[in-house]
Amino acid sequence: MAGKKRRFKGGEIPTSSMADIAFLLLIFFLVTTTIDMDKGLGMVLPAEGEELEINKKNILNCLINSTGNVLLGGEGVEIKNLSKTIRQKIAENDKLVISVKAHKASSYKDYVRVIDQLKQANATRISIAESN
Repeated sequence: MAGKKRRFKGGEIPTSSMADIAFLLLIFFLVTTTIDMDKGLGMVLPAEGEELEINKKNILNCLINSTGNVLLGGEGVEIKNLSKTIRQKIAENDKLVISVKAHKASSYKDYVRVIDQLKQANATRISIAESN
């Protein structure tokens, strides 16, 4: 026995638990990762079938054409000045409902800009009209 030499094997990396470690890392990253969701336009919509009759003098039409120009009550208004104009109109009539209608070819960006301006003007009564 004294004559037998033991052979030393080179360093080995134990790979038996490698799959377990990879699985645990995968689970960890799946659980801790958050995914940002689009918030969209924050609006409170009425319940279905809840329709109210509104006097014509309390409705202000806001039309967005295909080129992004805005008509407010038949008069052209720049989007950046819309908030100030709406504040003045609401000060004159506190029951004012702004009816927003966009042309089919108008961009979503222009529509969102108009809605943002209405929210900056503290307009709480906004009606979204269907485009034909």
